[in-house]
Amino acid sequence: MAVITTDHAVPHTSTVPANAGQKVELFVREHDGTPPGPPANRRAVLMLHGRSVPVLAGYDLQHTSYGWAEAVAKAGYDVFMMDLQGSGRSPRPRMEDPCNVNPAQQAAVTPPLMGPRPASYPYVLTNSQSDQDELGTVVEYIRTLHGVSKVAFIGWSAAAFAMGPYAVKNPGKVDSLFLLAPIFPPAGPSNPPALPAPGFPTHVLTRTPLDTAWTKELKCAGQREPGMLDVVWDALMDNDPIGRTWGKILASGEPAGASRYRNFVSWGWNSTTAAQGGVLGGSVPVLIVHGEHDQTANTTPPNPANPALDFHVPALYDAITGAHKILVTVKCAGHSMPWEVQHSNLHNMSKHWLKHHAVDGKTEGVFEMDLNGTISPAP
Repeated sequence: MAVITTDHAVPHTSTVPANAGQKVELFVREHDGTPPGPPANRRAVLMLHGRSVPVLAGYDLQHTSYGWAEAVAKAGYDVFMMDLQGSGRSPRPRMEDPCNVNPAQQAAVTPPLMGPRPASYPYVLTNSQSDQDELGTVVEYIRTLHGVSKVAFIGWSAAAFAMGPYAVKNPGKVDSLFLLAPIFPPAGPSNPPALPAPGFPTHVLTRTPLDTAWTKELKCAGQREPGMLDVVWDALMDNDPIGRTWGKILASGEPAGASRYRNFVSWGWNSTTAAQGGVLGGSVPVLIVHGEHDQTANTTPPNPANPALDFHVPALYDAITGAHKILVTVKCAGHSMPWEVQHSNLHNMSKHWLKHHAVDGKTEGVFEMDLNGTISPAP
């Protein structure tokens, strides 16, 4: 199936405190693999990134078979990928100034930042409401652009903070929910803090901490193909023309680079939200997938002292009250599954889910997936 790729600049009135009320354009890439036929047969999918990975590096990695969005489009879907403000190719208000980086990470941006400096914008950048507002704008754009009534969601990691509550509030617009390694604090806060919240707008990720965090979850031989760290780091740098100029100068004469991502404050995504109205698992079928070695979405060890930072993927499955829910634990995989050897099986499972709203013919239950892609009931 031929796939047509289009980049969209979606108009939006910002509700991010740093640029509230301003007209901005959200970056959205579309891979349209819709087969010939009646327009009513078009099936739209929207993919959303997590906290630190821009959407193209996560879903559209241009390396052999790793392009998840393209794989789904080739199965006959119209696939959209969006960057929230503060990430990737969408606007990044207050993030150009290196002094607005997390003080604990400022050493990673010297030069151009010579020594610690207080933030010129001493607040957290985005929040749960602004993220849901931007998600809603893109959903309406897709619905209007192609005349579809519902959009299927695919979200990785912290995308759950926006996609989960949005689906609960707008079940008539969401076809289904596929959450990979969802960040879910069962006892997280229900109410927003005073906004803007004090803090700083920008985190940075550098190559060595990326490798360290990823390596910690590599528990199987061959779980990550050789050279993938370089592929992923290059993709992150391709999506941050400012961040790639930051950091110490290497022997090659090039800066080490830093991948900038937004600091955000979240609320309204917890066991109460997931159960609200019986929407999730009811009118919105839910598939939850996580790697058996994921220590990011499953807090290890648990952090009961800070419920907002105590994450448990199985707790989301337990909290959903509707019957149409599935939890799959993927063997030999971590939080970075889209960049690991299990990526092809992940792609296939998502395509099957989008078509049938089922896994291995089942619409409810807890399962495991092995390296061959075989699904079996969890012990």
